[in-house]
Amino acid sequence: MDLNQAIYNWLQMKIVYAARPDDVSALKTLQFFEEILVEDHVVKNLDVHLLDDEYIVRFEKDSTLREEHIDKDRAEQLLADIQDNPKYNEQ
Repeated sequence: MDLNQAIYNWLQMKIVYAARPDDVSALKTLQFFEEILVEDHVVKNLDVHLLDDEYIVRFEKDSTLREEHIDKDRAEQLLADIQDNPKYNEQ
């Protein structure tokens, strides 16, 4: 998995877990993608901010500060899909 895809997947799961803090699967998946970023891509200091209509993911790689800009609707699509599926919203 390339760096951009790993960041995108991590961000999606961060959004899902923030909305569903009791969702153990979301937490485990978030941790999985964070592990990929840290161990495979040697990323440090992951941070995310929502600014208008995009998420900005900032991180350090190879001693350089970098950032990825990801469209808000695209980043939140997984959460919307989960919320729209009654199978994943049963108590």
